[in-house]
Amino acid sequence: MNVQISLTNRIRQVLLGASLTALLTSASVASAQVTLIAGEAGPNRGARAASLQSFADDVAERSEGEVIIDIQWGGALFKSEAALQSISNGVADMGTIIGVYFPQEMLGYGIADLPLENPDAWVGMRATDELMRSSSAMQENLAANNLVYIGTFTTSAVNIGCQGATIESVDDIKGLKVRGVGAYGNVFKDFGANMVSVSIYDAYQALDSGLIDCSQGYSYAVSALKQQEVMSSYTLLNWGQVGALGVFMNKEIFDSLEPEVRTILSESGEAMADKLGELITVDNQMAIDTMKSTGVEVLEMAAGERSKLVEKGKPYVDEWVKRADSIGFDGAAVLEQYRGLIDKYTAERDEKGYPWQRN
Repeated sequence: MNVQISLTNRIRQVLLGASLTALLTSASVASAQVTLIAGEAGPNRGARAASLQSFADDVAERSEGEVIIDIQWGGALFKSEAALQSISNGVADMGTIIGVYFPQEMLGYGIADLPLENPDAWVGMRATDELMRSSSAMQENLAANNLVYIGTFTTSAVNIGCQGATIESVDDIKGLKVRGVGAYGNVFKDFGANMVSVSIYDAYQALDSGLIDCSQGYSYAVSALKQQEVMSSYTLLNWGQVGALGVFMNKEIFDSLEPEVRTILSESGEAMADKLGELITVDNQMAIDTMKSTGVEVLEMAAGERSKLVEKGKPYVDEWVKRADSIGFDGAAVLEQYRGLIDKYTAERDEKGYPWQRN
């Protein structure tokens, strides 16, 4: 017997019906093929898309083809701004949620967006992944929205590229017109930057026209959007990253699956961090090489100057702690745990190298 199951909202009531429940109970994982619909607002290209596809492939391999992830790309099921409600309500069984679009519902996960000293993509993802799996507070917060954590992504380190300006110290920030990213932009504002609301996709034209002097962003995105053509300098801040985006699943659907299937989803979700870490590390280095080859001056902010950024970011970290406390978290304890995990995976990287570099 080969029973194919599509767990979307359209047939959820059928799945939960007594007759099919009895059928599933009698079928093992090996004899009942399960198809899960995943919604992704982005296109099927780039490092994150490749990582998501690797997750789907890994699930199929671990389950010997009995669990299939059907990814609907390009916002076919929902846009980024509707992802949480869509997955919670069963429009898709699972999908990508970007935390910044849901600051209250995803407040706990938002810890991965804080301006901590956390610039390494793989370290950040591994720390976030372990926190989400081990923290009962995180799991309860998600359960209140009918969600279960599957795996995490990152945009990687926040850096800054400029046209006609160079940032080597925090003193260089004052008076510049800057496109910012979340709390990282707020810190630049605190150092005297004039913040301009521009999307990352419009930063090329804004830099070219002089609407902005500098744009915070991510190395691979600079290359993908050809922004090196309108940049004269690019500063590696070695500061932090935006990491509150990942794959989540409808909790009712997750709980209805056989334990073996739930384990497969969790293990494959955890493996995404290694895959994206490998892909995005390569992409970022290639982007920096491209900048250098086209005449962009690539600089690295000194440790003493970076520490000033970290220090100025503390009020935004403290604000997260207070907000976390207000919804029942022990914000300080969760933050301490997260920082400990960053230290743990930093030490592992330094001792063993990245997973894809190990024999």
